[in-house]
Amino acid sequence: MINKKKRRLNRAIHIRYKIRKNKNIVLVVNKTLRHIYAQIIIYKDDSRVLVSASTLEKKIRKQINYTKNKNSASVIGKIIAKRSLNIGINKVAFDRSGFKYHGCILELAKSARKNGLIF
Repeated sequence: MINKKKRRLNRAIHIRYKIRKNKNIVLVVNKTLRHIYAQIIIYKDDSRVLVSASTLEKKIRKQINYTKNKNSASVIGKIIAKRSLNIGINKVAFDRSGFKYHGCILELAKSARKNGLIF
């Protein structure tokens, strides 16, 4: 029997293979039991993080009550979209790291789309 973590990692491998084959700029989302992290990474010769946002940042913590819920995910989506538009990136591929597309991941994606990111 395969446990939950292995299934998620297998989904992540398949998703990342398809994304890296077609796109260069990726919005990568990761979540833990307490926090949500989002990064925009460019994959060319070397992988570089262009923009990042997470619930660990002090400015973001002041805006939210609790660090991992739908409200905080939408704040992270809004901030990552604004930061990426400031450096001139508006089209990305969405890498959800094998997490199912519901709850916090869905809210982050909706918020990022609402604030100008295209994926």
